Amino acid sequence: WVSISVGCNNTCTFCIVPHLRGKERDRRPVDVLAEVEALVADGAIEVTLLGQNVNSYGASFGDRGAFASLLRTVGAVDGLERVRFTSPHPAAFTDDVIEAMARTATVMPSLHMPLQSGSDAVLRAMRRSYRATRFLGILDRVRAAIPDAAITTDVIVGFPGETEADFQATLDVVEASRFASAFTFQYSPRPGTPAADLADQVPHEVVQERYARLTALTEQISLAENRRQIGRTVEVLLASGEGRKDRETARLSGRAADNRLVHLAVPPSADPADLPRPGDLVRVEVTHAAPHHLVADSALTAGSFDVRRTRAGDAWASRGSAEHTHPAPTAGPVALGLPLIRV
Repeated sequence: WVSISVGCNNTCTFCIVPHLRGKERDRRPVDVLAEVEALVADGAIEVTLLGQNVNSYGASFGDRGAFASLLRTVGAVDGLERVRFTSPHPAAFTDDVIEAMARTATVMPSLHMPLQSGSDAVLRAMRRSYRATRFLGILDRVRAAIPDAAITTDVIVGFPGETEADFQATLDVVEASRFASAFTFQYSPRPGTPAADLADQVPHEVVQERYARLTALTEQISLAENRRQIGRTVEVLLASGEGRKDRETARLSGRAADNRLVHLAVPPSADPADLPRPGDLVRVEVTHAAPHHLVADSALTAGSFDVRRTRAGDAWASRGSAEHTHPAPTAGPVALGLPLIRV
């Protein structure tokens, strides 16, 4: 994870970030690039560019097109195979970013685009400076340029003043958006935010009932979208900690290019010394789907299981060897489920 900015210039009424972190402060592109190059030199093959609103990057130094340019520059770093970013804001998301995603081979076909609500009235109360039509238009343009893009989102249920009609508008936009997955939240007042003082707080039992309907819809859509992946060959970047049941199911886990979680079986007769390591890439065929993950058991029937060992896998193996010789202290950095390259 490489931070490109800290803070936020937006004034969403439910969010505490501007109060805690202040106005957006952008790192210079040369500094971001230097950090990415250092990580790649240490063995990293994937980075995620991180900011509260990545597509407003550059405003603080007068370059409105800086984020698209940064994507292209980072994507061209020798040895880097996967570039991701999070999170954009629909109000500031521009076509030059879509073009950079489509034309830069190392920028992965995944996009997290927070919806929050499908109701224009609720979006206005949230101070989200876009409306449902603009949001859906962004998704249409992304899919036209990147047909296999997996788009995920955030949705808040029960924002103050939300009516049943407002909630139905959210369901309608979610249905039309066909998200690969959605992070759904029940609104609750947060001290220090303007929304906490708004009238018409929605009763908790109403919020819970709407939340149940929303999650049922998002899981139904996620399952349908994941089932469309069955039969496809995907390249999975393995990571430690992605599959909580890997040991008992004798599977490995990682992320496909579109960031879907994939649990994959290993060939029954495989020599343990030949198995891929966290950080290695494996091409497998998707055989089953669930709302929140894919299963690729092609290796069990002599199907695809093509391993490409990488520098990231080498770094993971070297670190494991070093930790075996010199045990690491009990406290340390959090790897967020990805191979920890730098210690």
